[in-house]
Amino acid sequence: SLVGSLHFHGRLDSVAAGVLEPDVTPVASEARAASETLATLSLEARNAALLAIARALEAEKASIEAANHEDVAAATRDALAPALLKRLKFDGDKIADCVAGLESLARLPDPVGHVRERRELAPGLVLTRVTCPIGVIGIIFESRPDALVQISALCLKSGNCCLLKGGREALRTNRRLFEVVQAAAAAAGVPDGWIQLLETREDVGAMLAMDESIDLLIPRGSNAFVRYIMDNTRIPVMGHADGICHVYVDRAADLAMALDIVEDAKCQYPAVCNATETLLVHADAAAAFLPALEARLSARGVRLLGCERTRAIIGCPPAAEEDWDTEYLDLILSVKVVDGFDAAVRHINAHGSGHTDAIVTQDAAAAEAFMNRVDSADVFWNCSTRFADGFRFGLGAEVGISTSKLHARGPVGLDGLMSYKWKLRGGGHVVAPFADGRTKFTHVELPAE
Repeated sequence: SLVGSLHFHGRLDSVAAGVLEPDVTPVASEARAASETLATLSLEARNAALLAIARALEAEKASIEAANHEDVAAATRDALAPALLKRLKFDGDKIADCVAGLESLARLPDPVGHVRERRELAPGLVLTRVTCPIGVIGIIFESRPDALVQISALCLKSGNCCLLKGGREALRTNRRLFEVVQAAAAAAGVPDGWIQLLETREDVGAMLAMDESIDLLIPRGSNAFVRYIMDNTRIPVMGHADGICHVYVDRAADLAMALDIVEDAKCQYPAVCNATETLLVHADAAAAFLPALEARLSARGVRLLGCERTRAIIGCPPAAEEDWDTEYLDLILSVKVVDGFDAAVRHINAHGSGHTDAIVTQDAAAAEAFMNRVDSADVFWNCSTRFADGFRFGLGAEVGISTSKLHARGPVGLDGLMSYKWKLRGGGHVVAPFADGRTKFTHVELPAE
């Protein structure tokens, strides 16, 4: 359902009725045209639009919930996986969370026009490196309707236009949210075309070919899906892939703390990418920790799968080799006893997805070594993997959690949606006297702001 097609909002009903074939080109062209205006929209105008969207979500709560109820009913009939069904539900509490996120985002500083570097190249010749929007961003995301609100809000705050492709199971909810967001932003003075809703299956290939109109693609889904996107486009891709997250309980762990952290990391919301899927336990802590873990998690409905050493202690069903590479998104936890710190790090780097991994220990040196050696976007000490989130990081929200290493890594908030440009201000300067040695560069660093 993630590989979908796109068509612009003016055609939704007509295409659904089979009157018109969907066409990608007008979508991207309209967004490209809008990006020139949106990039120069004032901070005050962008913030006013965010708050207008928040008020509109509150006012349209009933119609949004009604659309979501239809999606959930259809998904239930179609036997959608329980993890996806939980993500699909978009009720009053989630709407309230979206409203709070919009209000928080409006309070954040402007990410546009921030001077990162300032340097005198020669007297009267000053160079600055200044943040600017990326332009037009295409985002393909899973069944969570709240993602549509978060992503569009981040794009609006950062001055980017967005093409949004949600899962087909959230079609009615996404369509209603799109209508609410678009209308509220337009009433606040945001240019038409800055947000586009993409819906059907056929034209992702066309989208991937539009490197002249789309500046960045952000696919959120499985590793195979992200790899498919990367292999079939010339557009830069910021990957958001599987969340095979780990907690390692070290020999020096406070075991009561470890129980709380593992329970939260697995049970607080198991259907998301930052929930823990594999638990590693130091052999010296296993005999004391695993029986207490089994008692705690069985009360929460968690099914444990263990290696042979784990099963010798608590007698749970066996974990197959593929379990170490599986994102369950459910109340299932693979458990492995390891001989020590090095074995834990090797396992994580071999089987993890580069998302989020945590160590529980009272040994500060071990914790620092873990955070330096584990090759993941987020590495935590004595806290739940569930903290890997743009809102919780103070980024306002996130368009996803990037497992890439270039441009942006971890929760991608406003800063991850920015590029930059070099601005050089002179007074008639030419290169010739520098080239022949009559004039020298000074290269004096100046205060950035």
